[in-house]
Amino acid sequence: MAIVKSDIEIARSAAKKPVLEIGAKIGIPPEHLAPYGYDKAKLSAEFIRSKQGGKDGKLILVTAVSPTPAGEGKTTTTVGLGDGLNRIGKKAIVCIREASLGPCFGTKGGAAGGGYAQVIPMEDINLHFTGDFHAVTAAHNLLAAMIDNHVYWGNELNLDTRRITWRRVMDMNDRALRDIASSLGGVANGFPRESGFDITVASEVMAILCLATDLSDLERRLGEIIIGYRFNKTPVYARDLKADRAMAVLLKDAMQPNLVQTLENNPAFVHGGPFANIAHGCNSVVATTTALKLADYVVTEAGFGADLGAEKFFDIKCRKAGLKPAAAVIVATVRAMKMHGGVAKDDLGQENIAAVKAGCANLGRHMENVRQFGVPVVVAINHFTADTEAEIAAVKGFVTAHGAEAILCKHWAQGSAGIEDLAHKVVALAESGSAQFSPLYEDELSLFDKIETIVKRIYRGAEADADASVREQLRQWEDAGYGNLPVCMAKTQYSFSTNPSLRGAPVNHVVHVREVRLSAGAGFIVAICGEIMTMPGLPKSPSAERIHLNGDGVIEGLF
Repeated sequence: MAIVKSDIEIARSAAKKPVLEIGAKIGIPPEHLAPYGYDKAKLSAEFIRSKQGGKDGKLILVTAVSPTPAGEGKTTTTVGLGDGLNRIGKKAIVCIREASLGPCFGTKGGAAGGGYAQVIPMEDINLHFTGDFHAVTAAHNLLAAMIDNHVYWGNELNLDTRRITWRRVMDMNDRALRDIASSLGGVANGFPRESGFDITVASEVMAILCLATDLSDLERRLGEIIIGYRFNKTPVYARDLKADRAMAVLLKDAMQPNLVQTLENNPAFVHGGPFANIAHGCNSVVATTTALKLADYVVTEAGFGADLGAEKFFDIKCRKAGLKPAAAVIVATVRAMKMHGGVAKDDLGQENIAAVKAGCANLGRHMENVRQFGVPVVVAINHFTADTEAEIAAVKGFVTAHGAEAILCKHWAQGSAGIEDLAHKVVALAESGSAQFSPLYEDELSLFDKIETIVKRIYRGAEADADASVREQLRQWEDAGYGNLPVCMAKTQYSFSTNPSLRGAPVNHVVHVREVRLSAGAGFIVAICGEIMTMPGLPKSPSAERIHLNGDGVIEGLF
């Protein structure tokens, strides 16, 4: 039996090219790249400005069915499709998010793709990379420190310490920090209060970094952050504390997109990383819009299933940045269909056509949802060796019956050669001009009606439910001029409902909104639903237990 290399072994054996050579392929002069070693670099703001006003390429979104523990391979398909488009003679750039240390050391693993469809250097991208996440963490916590410092030195802004909404962050899963008491230990340490930590990728600073168009816009948005309220309940902004400019200084380099390469030496921008279940789940606007000026096709992804990542990509990122996707790819696997059809993970290796057909209801729901935005879809069946011909045929038959095409893709094992058919189909869809993109709801709709629109039209729930205090908070924000903002739903990624064990395509469930947060700088309202946590915890046996340095000092255990 052939030995199958691990993702990290494949990445380590890649024939990398100098990053300056990768930049030259898409017209970036060497003086506009700041190399971080041999194989990664940051793109200059000057070069980005010079490309404004040019013609845009076609934007392709890669999304997926509701994720399962079996894994679907959305990032792998995104990278593979970028390579596939280049293979058939198109000039394509991949745009994906950076990896958080939380899931990397927890359960999910890295975010650089897999098999022979990866971005490299895999170890760097999955660990500290160019320091962007550390910069976001530092900027966020600088503001937190300046809040407590302001209170300590007399509280000139009359900030009500009971109504400070700005928490602290760190880029790690640590449930012990969800709720904390700070400033204990006496007078010298300030005024004790309750607070907590979120994971860095849930920070509003991360969302701002990914939605800002340039450094000036970044600083303006940072200043718009509401950190708490006075005793008269009027908001206090980061700019009131004079924190916005210093925060922008910390984020100056992090604002610039990171250029790396795929295993086949094609260009990729890896930049930004908001989670899709507790934030908006897309790479940065500046990376995407710059790539569109440099390529015929830009392949990007949105986190988790289409009910979360794609909806937020369309309703937040595209709305704010004026983007118009030309086509969408929905990634599915036979394994995922079987799990959505009721098969346990340990039994996925056995053929079960009935379960595949039952689980396809989840795929069909996502297809319908993406089409609601006026974007044509194609389904990519990410191939696993245990898939049988009959199971693959069942998925293809379902998709055909629903007016689209499902294409078997073997990019994990074969690289671009295994995804050529999908590349040709994507080109045909994008060039057909059939996309008529529009967001799901209008800006003028009330905030709660926006939430309920998503619940009913995307989740197929019966209604959205919220306590009177949540509804009143939304009304107050509308009165304050924030009613035209989009909504960012924070809920489990595993189900259309708020119950992660309810797989498939449930209907008529109630989605309870237990808390809402105003991200005034980012420009959206966060609606926290069900038991979703903005600071995840580690599993019983975290990946960190298996990540180590071998005898040669080389990293092992990343995936």
